[in-house]
Amino acid sequence: MKISTVAVDVGYGNTKSAFGMGAEISTQMFPSLAPPTSVHSLASHSGSFFRARNVVNVMVDGARYEVGPDVSISAAYGNTGRVLSEDFVTTPNYAALLAGALHYANASEIDRLVLGLPVHNTQKYADFLRDRFSGDLDFGDKLVRVRSVLPLPQPLGSLVSFMQQSGQQYDPDNSYLVIDVGYFTTDWVVARGYAMDDTRSGGVPGGAARVYQQVAKLLSEAEGEAVDSLERIDKAIRDAKPLLFYGKDLDVRPFLAEAMAVTHQSIKEVQTRVGRTEDIRAIILTGGGASLYAPTIRAAFPRNIIHVMDAPCFANVRGFYTIGAARQPVKAAA
Repeated sequence: MKISTVAVDVGYGNTKSAFGMGAEISTQMFPSLAPPTSVHSLASHSGSFFRARNVVNVMVDGARYEVGPDVSISAAYGNTGRVLSEDFVTTPNYAALLAGALHYANASEIDRLVLGLPVHNTQKYADFLRDRFSGDLDFGDKLVRVRSVLPLPQPLGSLVSFMQQSGQQYDPDNSYLVIDVGYFTTDWVVARGYAMDDTRSGGVPGGAARVYQQVAKLLSEAEGEAVDSLERIDKAIRDAKPLLFYGKDLDVRPFLAEAMAVTHQSIKEVQTRVGRTEDIRAIILTGGGASLYAPTIRAAFPRNIIHVMDAPCFANVRGFYTIGAARQPVKAAA
């Protein structure tokens, strides 16, 4: 299917997409896990008793990966196919996750593909994304033609979403601070209208994963056994349920409370770079890790108004779609 604009935010935690579906904007999300494809599917031999998992197999650089909403969050020795590194966008896992997002959008031809990047990596990897994902993309079973790639700093998507949500309450004559707490990074921008203040904007490693890693460390010390399944810890915290560990139902809440100390380092860096905030109309808090970091951010900026975005996981990608769709359609090359 030909789609004018597709926005994809391949995050360290989840891969989100937004695209036009008639007069509506359709959004989708699945975990940013891309393990090697399972050779056999037992569900296909079980009749109708077990349903097949909602995953798709894609090929990148001659290897097949499995991505999608039902990808397994557990794997042997913790190798779930998640990548937490600064060069994530250059890895086959990133390409596999993007391929999955385009598959679920049912896209075969795209005029403009909008992709998000951490603030501190936007300049470094923007040209790489344009070169890597423009043209004909072969992901094994499907060819996708992309005419143009537009890389954007992730928090700008949330800023545009906030403008749409707040309507006339948004004041373009004053500055806003957008803090995007992701899975692996915390990014922020100070912007007035559509003008970003580069000197006060930035990003650092340290998002929700840093909290989960600290919870895992504390659990390991308490149990005397290695705990390395960050995905299961993430799910236990989000679902407010115990973590199953060798037949025991572990309450992660006390460990989470202690682990919250690790959030201070990232937010202190935000304070240092942004400086005094008397000129900030409001702070916009977004990203999948927003709820984890919210208490630390409120304590760090006690005199500023803080708005927590509705559906923060989709705030960036919905804003990306708005930016991409507002541009003129790209003409096909002669």
